[in-house]
Amino acid sequence: MMRFLDTLVARLILVLLIGISLVHVVSIWTYERALEREFAEANEGRLADRILAIRSSVIAVSEAQREALAHELSSGPLEAHWNRTRAARSGGPGADQWHGLIERIRSGAANLGAEDIVLGTSDDAHSALLSVRLPDASWLNVNLFTPSQRAHGGHGTVLSTSIMAGGVIAISLLIARWLTRPLRTMARGVSMLSPGGPVTRISVTGPLEVRQLAHAFNDMSARISELVERRTQALAAVSHDLRTPITRLKLRLDDVRDTELKQTMLADLAEMESMIEATLAYLRGQDVSEPVRPINLVSLLETIVDDARDAGREAQLEAPQSLVVMGRHLGLKRALTNLVGNALRFGTTVAVRANAVSDGAVIEILDDGPGIPPDKLEVVFDPFVRLDTSRNRESGGVGLGLAIAKANIEADGGTLALRNAPQGGLVAEIRLPLRIS
Repeated sequence: MMRFLDTLVARLILVLLIGISLVHVVSIWTYERALEREFAEANEGRLADRILAIRSSVIAVSEAQREALAHELSSGPLEAHWNRTRAARSGGPGADQWHGLIERIRSGAANLGAEDIVLGTSDDAHSALLSVRLPDASWLNVNLFTPSQRAHGGHGTVLSTSIMAGGVIAISLLIARWLTRPLRTMARGVSMLSPGGPVTRISVTGPLEVRQLAHAFNDMSARISELVERRTQALAAVSHDLRTPITRLKLRLDDVRDTELKQTMLADLAEMESMIEATLAYLRGQDVSEPVRPINLVSLLETIVDDARDAGREAQLEAPQSLVVMGRHLGLKRALTNLVGNALRFGTTVAVRANAVSDGAVIEILDDGPGIPPDKLEVVFDPFVRLDTSRNRESGGVGLGLAIAKANIEADGGTLALRNAPQGGLVAEIRLPLRIS
């Protein structure tokens, strides 16, 4: 769920949902407030017309009939009475809410002055008493009741908002998938980019910005391919040019009479050759021309362990009868050989364990050496790093074995990690997938 929320699709849906929902709710609130005002104004108009109609009717009959007529014309929120005296006392709590009604009564009867209409309220906020003077100085006293407010469609608002939100999500999913399709295509193209491999090109489709990005990626892929090709040619030239003078020096050493000096110089030349080969192997990186194919790890590990035993070293292997993964045979063999050789260089014995897991295979290479300080477990993977506590000229190496092993294993989609064993020594853990994605 958290991974989905981190996608462009989820963020687009969230922005649209919040924005449209907010606009929707505000528009509904504004619409209902407008309806309430219109309802209040219409109600005031009808009430003022009824009061004026009752006043006109009462004026038209004799005093003996006025009370009965006023009572007969009363209904709903209005109860009218005729009296010689005024019943209303001006003011009171909430009297301002009746101001619009008074203004409509005055506008409907031009002969009514400010003192001819008196409105008073009591503690009951839902009622008021209105007194309107008649031409003979008698009064029409009207009990008014606050009209009940129109019930708001709260459930309707929630329902309409929910339907709107569902529609926004559905439409946003379609739009977001349409907009992000070129990005997904580009991501697949980037994942297939391999230095030294064939030039990776992606289709130039989608919006302008995505097309510009696709053009930039295609240009970058072409430049990387050209750079790798030039580097390969330069490495081949360097390899030839460096080996030639070393070979000439070896031949000239035959003329050296001092045996001890001759052996020292031959050892230095051998070390130079070893350093050159290791450096060139690292710079060449993975041989991308080697095809990916099924590899039986058990057979490969048996070969490496047997070679160590033939060299007089103590090596053990614990593995099932067969364990097959997809990878590049030479690159993987070089990586495992480096790790086993590294373990035997700094320890006296090595134990290799291989097991199958749900998503691939796990290989552990354990030695009984001094291990590595915890703060150096990641640093040793850097090129040309040599730990003084564990390496010296006599132990050999130029600090590229682990770097080459890690590069080759990761090229096959795997991982390489180091840790110190509780009982002492170093554990190299390799995880390889069943297939390269």
